[in-house]
Amino acid sequence: MKFFIDTANVEEIREAEELGILDGVTTNPTLLAREIKRTGSKPETILKNICDIVKGPVSAEVTGMEQAGMVGEARKLSSLDPHIVVKVPVTLEGLKTVRQLSLEGIKTNVTLIFSPCQALLAAKAGASFVSPFVGRLDDISHDGMELVDQIVVIYENHAIETEIIAASVRHPLHVIQAAMIGADIATIPFKVIHQLVRHPLTDLGIERFLSDWNAVQTN
Repeated sequence: MKFFIDTANVEEIREAEELGILDGVTTNPTLLAREIKRTGSKPETILKNICDIVKGPVSAEVTGMEQAGMVGEARKLSSLDPHIVVKVPVTLEGLKTVRQLSLEGIKTNVTLIFSPCQALLAAKAGASFVSPFVGRLDDISHDGMELVDQIVVIYENHAIETEIIAASVRHPLHVIQAAMIGADIATIPFKVIHQLVRHPLTDLGIERFLSDWNAVQTN
């Protein structure tokens, strides 16, 4: 399974890249707005900086609601760097946009997926990726991973090549479940990447080894 990081923070992306585990990045308007406020940089500059660090898919989202506006935004975003994947919401206008972009050879990530029907429609329209939001479903007492499981089964049944990104990941268990179910990708916040590494028994083991070694060195 591939690991993406869900952030627009260049420092976080650079640190994740140094771990040797990073395959791509997902951003959204909220994450980009946060970085614009923090750094004063233009969104285009932030996206270009991200693409300089990660040589994999970098999702950047359109903000228009009509096909013409979405397509125009998408063309501008995709021209920033060959690694840019255009993120499009799953609406009727969004599906039209995905179809047009697919014909133009522009990769898309259809976002805000909350049902298997939406994922199937996105794939039919030509989406390169779909992003089911597991955490947001969990928040309203639905099983987000059940949705990922349903999409995996449907795509496997029909040999659909669209890749499934488990998104809105909230904790390490989401990552484990996504891997076991067969999602192609998990896009993970920086905080959760750190949590994946940590285990209390690892910390205790390191502490014990160092204590025993230092006891020998001081004698």
